[in-house]
Amino acid sequence: MKIYAHIHKAPVRVFRIGRKRFWLRLKRDMLVLKDALSQEKQETKDMLVTYKRYTKKQASREELNQANKQFADLLKGLSLGVFAVLPFAPITIPLVVKLGKMVGVDVLPSSFNNLSEMKRKRSSRLAKSEK
Repeated sequence: MKIYAHIHKAPVRVFRIGRKRFWLRLKRDMLVLKDALSQEKQETKDMLVTYKRYTKKQASREELNQANKQFADLLKGLSLGVFAVLPFAPITIPLVVKLGKMVGVDVLPSSFNNLSEMKRKRSSRLAKSEK
């Protein structure tokens, strides 16, 4: 700590600011993830309602196609869940996503495709509310 104190004038302050920045970034990322998961949940509920209507022959072809796309997204999410259970999940999941992009296969569900855009919107809203 003495060496660090000689380099920085206020090492404790720098440490506190870094820690606060980390927690704010973590909270922001968790809120974006919460929004994506809630969107996925709502789409899955709509899918189930459409399939129920299909059994009664009340669903249109377009609704059925949308429900089938959501079912594919659901299977994508389940396949990533398998990798989450395996050891070294923080390494394997980004690796699988990166390899999927290289090959041209969409591994993530559709609600997770625009997470960076959602992060920017969330951070701009938080910045406005803090002012």
